[in-house]
Order: sequence, then structure tokens, then C-alpha cells
Amino acid sequence: MDALLHMFKKLRIALFLLFAVVLTACVSHPPADVNNLCNIFRQYPKWYRDAKDVERRWRVPIPVQMAIIHQESKFNARARPPRQKLFCIIPWKRPSSAYGYTQALHGTWNHYKQSCGGWFASRDDFGDGVDFIGWYANEAYKRARVPRTDAYSLYLAYHEGIGGYLRKTYLRKSWLIPVARKVKARSQLYAMQLNSCKKL
Repeated sequence: MDALLHMFKKLRIALFLLFAVVLTACVSHPPADVNNLCNIFRQYPKWYRDAKDVERRWRVPIPVQMAIIHQESKFNARARPPRQKLFCIIPWKRPSSAYGYTQALHGTWNHYKQSCGGWFASRDDFGDGVDFIGWYANEAYKRARVPRTDAYSLYLAYHEGIGGYLRKTYLRKSWLIPVARKVKARSQLYAMQLNSCKKL
């Protein structure tokens, strides 16, 4: 009996490790060239289909979606804020629960899952990430009248939260305005690249 229990425990551990390896293998590495939208979609054709679905569902242009993800994570599925340091040397806790392609916080992500019914949505899944961007942009449009095509204003609402955007909290953060301008510029660059892409 003991031998059977011992074997069962080993089998459970082996299955758990196999499951962890499979999950790790499913996460895409960042694209080789994050500055060229055509190259990104050639490397990951499914990403184009995911982004196109979001454009149809939420009416958020592909270049806007991709510019926000570029700014948030550089397309790193496992991106997290760096750990704070204790006494300047000891790695400590992270400043927020931001994670994944979109750097969505736990609370915001859970709200998205409740709203859209995607209980199995994952922040390190690209398709779920771009759908989250589309959903959030749609919320910003409904609650703050931010145009879904306006990468600059959408990024400010994305970073500050829609309530913060309405209160104009971004005006107290001098570093944030140039970042939002960068997102707008990247969105414009991605739009030009997407228009010139040969068949995807």
C-alpha cells in the first residue's frame, strides 16, 4: 500500500511538472523585430488574426492596440514591474500586480473577465491581451468619450485609469505626456507599415 501511495505521489509530481513545461512552451517569445509591425505579424501570424478580431469586435485599430502593447511590455508575455530594493540591494516586492503583454493589474483584469465572460483568459496570452486592450478602449470611449482611434488619449486613460483620465491626473506627471506622445507616434508608424505590408 505504501509503495502504491509513493508511486501515486511521484506520478502527481511528474504530471504537475509536465503541465508546467507545456504552459511554459505555450508562451511566445517577444518578436525579433518589435519596431516593424509587418515583421511581427510574419513571425506570429496568429497575432494578426487576434488583433483583427479585436478591431472588428471593439473597433480599435490594430496599430493602436499594438502600440499600447509595445509601450507596456515590448511584447514580453511575462513582463512585470522590477522589484523594489530593500536597503538598495535586497530584492523586495514589486510595486504593483501588473503582468503580461498589457501590464494589466489583478483587479482590472478580473473586471474584464467578469464583463466579457472569459474566466480562463490569461494575461500572458496574446489573444486575451489584445482583447483586453479593445475592451478597455471601449470602456474609455463609453465613460470618457475617448475616441478608439486616438492612441495618445487612450494611453493616458489606460495608464491613469478612466477616472484618473477624467480628473486629468496625467497633468501632474510631466514624464507621462511624452510617453503618450511616443505611443501615438508608434501607432502612426505601425499604421504606415501595416498599409505597406504584403499579404499577411
